[in-house]
Amino acid sequence: MARSQNKYADFEGLRERAVALRREGLSRRQIRDRLHVDNNDLLNRLLEGEPPPEWTKRPNAKDDVRERARELRLQGWTYDQIQMELGCSKGSISLWVRDLPKPERRDPSEQAKLAARKRWEHELAVRDEDRRQTKEAAAREIGSMTDRELFVAGVALYWAEGTKDKAYDRRENVTFVNSDPGVIKVYLAWLHLLGVEPERLAYRLMIHMTADVEGAKRYWADLVGVDISRLQKTTIKKHNPKTVRKNVGDNYRGCFVIRVSQGADLYRRIEGWWTGMVAGITTPSTSGMV
Repeated sequence: MARSQNKYADFEGLRERAVALRREGLSRRQIRDRLHVDNNDLLNRLLEGEPPPEWTKRPNAKDDVRERARELRLQGWTYDQIQMELGCSKGSISLWVRDLPKPERRDPSEQAKLAARKRWEHELAVRDEDRRQTKEAAAREIGSMTDRELFVAGVALYWAEGTKDKAYDRRENVTFVNSDPGVIKVYLAWLHLLGVEPERLAYRLMIHMTADVEGAKRYWADLVGVDISRLQKTTIKKHNPKTVRKNVGDNYRGCFVIRVSQGADLYRRIEGWWTGMVAGITTPSTSGMV
């Protein structure tokens, strides 16, 4: 016992050696073995206040979250706001940022607005995910379309979006106008199903004068699989300064026009098919569709 006491009698001298080794980058185990200190409590006292070297720190999965929490705290965020943003506990946040200055107290109404905004952003994210899942589930319900299904869909699509003959304005031609790439793809697949030769199709772009006309022409030509030279003269829509247009941005590519040459007979058949569809309606069954 006396020998053990003598071993640790010069505490300050032993601490100086321990601190020096720590600052050289040695681990606790290395210092313990170097100084022959077998008592962990004594080793803790010798190294008190001395941070471990970086190489001894184990990577922590929460390191990124901790750093983000500190960034937000420095920006003036409250514990509640940080918790809502990062999804971690207030206890963890408190430990991570306790050395940082407290943010200035905001007006209660401003705090309420910030909290409401974060709740609304979270709600929007939840709604977006619900939309995505609903759309994906609905798409799986369709699966591959049969020729009969494509035929009926095409008739309805044309009657909704194509030009139609009127008693006061005879237009027995097949002309289709739309801005939705998916609609154009379905329409072309329908024409192919009907046996309409590609050579009978004429293409044209209708677009606003402020848009990227050449870019839109390349886009539609690539979509329908033709050379851009096949497109007829573009119809340019002039800008009305009194109107506020919403169809702007990179996704605005105007409307694409597809006309079938010598299409009078085809138009009459389309009108007949549509009349037959209306006459053939029976009470629909909803089993399996909701």
